[in-house]
Amino acid sequence: MKKRQRPTVPGQLAGKPEAHGAGAASLGRIDWQLVGFVLAVKVVVVWVGVQAFLIGMDQPLPSPNGWLAVWNQWDAPHYLDIARDGYVLGGEQERWIVFYPLYPWLIRAAAFVLRDELVAAFLVSAIASVAAALLLKRLGELDEPERVARLSVFFLFAFPTAYFLHIGYTESLFLALALGSFLAARRRRWPWAGALGALAAMTRINGLLLIPALAVEAFLQYREGERRPRAEWLWIALVGAGFGVYLLVNWQVFGDPWKFLWMQERYWDKELTWPWVGIRKQFTDLPRRPPSDAQMVAWQEMFFVALGLACTVWSWLRLRTSYAVWMTCNWLLWTSTKFILSAPRYTLVLFPMYFLLARVADRRPAWGAVIALWSLLLMGLFITRFVQGYWAF
Repeated sequence: MKKRQRPTVPGQLAGKPEAHGAGAASLGRIDWQLVGFVLAVKVVVVWVGVQAFLIGMDQPLPSPNGWLAVWNQWDAPHYLDIARDGYVLGGEQERWIVFYPLYPWLIRAAAFVLRDELVAAFLVSAIASVAAALLLKRLGELDEPERVARLSVFFLFAFPTAYFLHIGYTESLFLALALGSFLAARRRRWPWAGALGALAAMTRINGLLLIPALAVEAFLQYREGERRPRAEWLWIALVGAGFGVYLLVNWQVFGDPWKFLWMQERYWDKELTWPWVGIRKQFTDLPRRPPSDAQMVAWQEMFFVALGLACTVWSWLRLRTSYAVWMTCNWLLWTSTKFILSAPRYTLVLFPMYFLLARVADRRPAWGAVIALWSLLLMGLFITRFVQGYWAF
């Protein structure tokens, strides 16, 4: 499809071991080493994308902001359209109602100062990706040694589709909000958990999956504590208010709060069904696909479906139940459709997976190195395709 010893880096990132629960320290403490790591990775990813465009396309950068413009592919321009024009009725842009509002609204706010929607999109994603790294480490430290928590951040940013954390997509913002909601819940700050969850539900549909995950977290705290209900758990319901804002946008533009479902079915072939329906379709369509599509629209999709399933089962065996519920609900959401697409990108938000990979790398460095090498090489391949306008999830 075409559009218009330990591994070196993980070991350097791991730092000195600390006792479990170090993350219970103050939220105000910023790990500047980790911030520097994320910013350095961001520069490298953007630079690799520019090199892939110049070499692969054999043409100069398309604009003065070409080092960013080469990343403005597939869904990214749609968020800029919404930031600039809002949701509209009529024409091709009415289809963009399927994209949730918080991210383009933040782009619009940043563009008011920067006077450039593309630069604003990168700024919003940059801030969100730094926040996601800090929150993932802090969440990991509640259950893991400090070195494992740091390694989990490495595996997040080395994941094959982690380039979406740096560009004009919602992945970094959604992940930061979901992680913030989980961390607040783990620290029993339920108003914050509900508020951040509501913002996540204004960013992507799977923000709603925080409701069952946080409900299970509340039950775990009930079982581990005084065994009595707490009124503050009602803040979980606030997550639904974020989705309500999105329904209100649909109603204001189209007079139908559920219009996005019709758009998804008509233009994106997305319709709720059993997971095996979409999986079976991928395999039945495989013989008719050319080699490139067979790899990118079938085999890679199915590999990441299998990876997500394996890590979901693994999480039930090794991680906190609320994390396993998050993994399960997300996996079911993006496989329960008649046409599975973008599974490698959707897998990126399965954050408990990075704790599992970090444990492997900490205990078996050779396997950690293999996983890191696989991730980085595949990311390079996907980046090359993406900036050249080819489908890469």
